[in-house]
Amino acid sequence: MNSPADTPLAVPSLADAEELTCDVLVIGGGTAGTMAALTAAEHGANVLLLEKAHVRHSGALAMGMDGVNNAVIPGRAEPDDYVAEITRANDGIVDQSTVRQTATRGFGMVQRLESYGVKFEKDEHGDYAVRQVHRSGSYVLPMPEGKDVKKVLYRQLRRREMRERIRIENRVMPVRVLTAGGQAVGAAGFNTRTGQFVQVRAGAVILATGACGRLGLPASGYLYGTYENPTNAGDGYAMAYHAGAELTGIECFQINPLIKDYNGPACAYVANPFGGYQVNRHGERFVDSDYWSGQMMAEFAAEVASDRGPVYLKLSHLPEESVSALETILHSTERPTRGTFHSGRGHDYRTHDVEMHISEIGLCGGHSASGVRVDDHARTTVPRLYAAGDLACVPHNYMIGAFVFGDLAGADASQYQAYAGELPAEQLREAHELIYRPLRNPEGPPQPQVEYKLRRFVNDYVAPPKSGARLSLALEAFQRMHTDIAEMGARTAHELMRCAEVTFIRDCAEMAARSSLARTESRWGLYHDRLDHPARDDASWFHHLDLHKSPSGAMEFTARPVAPYLVPVDGFAPVGGAPRHLGEVHAEDVATAGSRDLAPVAAQAGAAAPAAAAAGAEAAQPSAPAGERSAARLLELVALADEEPELDALRPYLTDPEPAVRREAVAVLTETLPPGTGPALAAALRDAATEVRGAAAASLRELVETLPPEPELRDGLAAALSEPDPVVRAAALDVLRALRLGDAGLFADALADSDIAVRIEAVRALVSVDAAGELAGAAPADPSREVRVAIAKGLATVGADRLAGDAPAGSAAAADPVEVALAALLDDPDALVRAAAYGALGTTGCPAPLTARAVASLSETAWQVRAGAATALSVADPEVAVPALAKALADTNADVRKAAVLALTRHSATEEARAALATATTDSDADVRAYAARAL
Repeated sequence: MNSPADTPLAVPSLADAEELTCDVLVIGGGTAGTMAALTAAEHGANVLLLEKAHVRHSGALAMGMDGVNNAVIPGRAEPDDYVAEITRANDGIVDQSTVRQTATRGFGMVQRLESYGVKFEKDEHGDYAVRQVHRSGSYVLPMPEGKDVKKVLYRQLRRREMRERIRIENRVMPVRVLTAGGQAVGAAGFNTRTGQFVQVRAGAVILATGACGRLGLPASGYLYGTYENPTNAGDGYAMAYHAGAELTGIECFQINPLIKDYNGPACAYVANPFGGYQVNRHGERFVDSDYWSGQMMAEFAAEVASDRGPVYLKLSHLPEESVSALETILHSTERPTRGTFHSGRGHDYRTHDVEMHISEIGLCGGHSASGVRVDDHARTTVPRLYAAGDLACVPHNYMIGAFVFGDLAGADASQYQAYAGELPAEQLREAHELIYRPLRNPEGPPQPQVEYKLRRFVNDYVAPPKSGARLSLALEAFQRMHTDIAEMGARTAHELMRCAEVTFIRDCAEMAARSSLARTESRWGLYHDRLDHPARDDASWFHHLDLHKSPSGAMEFTARPVAPYLVPVDGFAPVGGAPRHLGEVHAEDVATAGSRDLAPVAAQAGAAAPAAAAAGAEAAQPSAPAGERSAARLLELVALADEEPELDALRPYLTDPEPAVRREAVAVLTETLPPGTGPALAAALRDAATEVRGAAAASLRELVETLPPEPELRDGLAAALSEPDPVVRAAALDVLRALRLGDAGLFADALADSDIAVRIEAVRALVSVDAAGELAGAAPADPSREVRVAIAKGLATVGADRLAGDAPAGSAAAADPVEVALAALLDDPDALVRAAAYGALGTTGCPAPLTARAVASLSETAWQVRAGAATALSVADPEVAVPALAKALADTNADVRKAAVLALTRHSATEEARAALATATTDSDADVRAYAARAL
């Protein structure tokens, strides 16, 4: 006898569909979708947000984010420079008007996110701590609490005023955008838990479904072990295509470097500010290309395949404090399973560099250039249909661009009201058939088998390097896959979701193969490397390659000239003009190997197990308290969170006798943010239970940008400085500093704290109030190397005005406490402290006596000291500094040579410095070569 679980779900009647109505329909609750919904609601639209999972933890953003790649912060970068960088990174094939939206609106978006509670790293004075990771432009802005971004956004969606405008339907998966009269009017889909058919009528539709991450098959063979979020199966690409929208750049794949056997990013850009970098097995930096691009990936792939491979992320040379900081970031934010992976192999960053490899292929606008064609307001070529985020073709748009285009889409779509006509019956029938067909054949091939076969064909025939023959074989395989997909079986609504995803993957695979076949040149390095057309052909192919679905159902192509640039870029000169219609692209004849009628001819010399592993992990839940009362209290709190409670309603839970209840109350307080949250959390810092104090400390740091700096909060934090828990004391100092609620007297007392982390927070706090005297007094005396390094760096910040002309080197200010303290640190017994002190002199100024010491230190044993001394000489008298730096270009350590090149760059007005830099352009290290060439 069959159990209910063995009985397949019944196919629901089309007539029993649930109908939903809205002004703006947002499909996808990730980065772009959340922002689109918020903005549309703020403009007065009634919004329906559909998410096939749950908005609280859906989308790529929920997997964690440890920094922003493309923050154009005033004073640190210029929008036009960013537009030029992206243009070069994408070999000139860009619509600069879209890229410029991210460049000009990105900073406003950072501030908007900050007002929501997203925490970006700042220095002690409250300025954004933007890092230069690429050789030109400072665009990387770290996010210390990046793992919480999605939680912060969900909190915004649940605000009372937003709940009145935004209806969220979780577990509803659209499969088709509905169109009438040539414009988008809604969508058709189903509930992934109940299987119910759902139809939506809308005034406008915003697609925000992310990349096609499940296109190629990972080397591990795991269907869901992808670099990108595996839930992003190309849904929006397929829906846009079938709705009649144009897609563009689909031949420009996304391929990334990753950790070998662990489909997650190596995060070299995170490690770079700490001193990490990519090297071959000889320890040599080898990447000449600047900015992350297909050309950089081509260099990476060539090195991996050569006798200089494998390639590593080098971390083993870093000091303990840098390694510990990196572990904190990399093992808790971007991929929480990363630490477990390394531990399982017995690898430690202190003793093992991280072997890197190359990911499977995917489609992604935000990290490459393959997506739905949009204009500078996120509008597609179908009226009232929008696309934003990784789905939209705005090259290298990353997270900030996804937010910007979600905002643009929401604002523009809000002008429309719900469609009042009849929904298209034939489109609804086709969507119904696509969804429920597997239920009619429950014993058919299961989705994992069919998907594995499909994606293996992608790896075999579509992944670079590409050729016309392989791409043609791919098209034959994908055509055959129609039959396999039609025969797939399913029994549950969840299995229906996975089967529908396979249809999306097949559509994306065909688009990728046909687009790659159409562009008969090589461009974007590894992303589109055609073995049979190895050269770049700007004469014929300085064009976007657009594809759309013809009335007959075939894929048709148009070569669209790149529009004239808003920002000129050397080496590229688009002229615009009329598009060139290419029509259908047909496969080559691959039925036989060569002609059937000719004898073989010698080639001329020189011719060219499936298993589902769900990504991510659910957040750890508090241990269940003993007794039914505590369990009931926890359930009450969960229910209370959805009611947006005031602080008075939470107070009984914050003082509950059970620590688990108090800890959950802190979590609810953090999510709902009623007035008085700051002082309440400060009070929780003094809780008797470690878990409650830790939760309160984490919450205060998470919410620091949104908490009002009220006196009651200041008093609570100041009182927490005397708590025995060092986690509490460190958090209190951090928040006091960030909210400008402390002074030098309060912070200086913490310099005597017994805990190193607390003393480092005290140093940062003293820097924030420019307490040079207090810092200088503590400089040589602290017993911890980490604290002395922090003091040296802090002295660099507070003493920076000396280079601005307030106290020039060699003046009466020679007895200045900053200079005296740094001079004392130059005698420190620890090499890293001496290196930090020399590095600080590169900011504060290097007077003649210290210049002589820096020159002498270029011969020290520790390479870190030599590199720091070179940095100090960047602001020294060029007559003394330049000859010494020129000699340092022959140092055996590449980082010392790099520091010497950067220092010589500051002296490049002198002929001697330029001559020295010219010799460095042939250095064996790629960074040294690149920075020398840039200086010249």
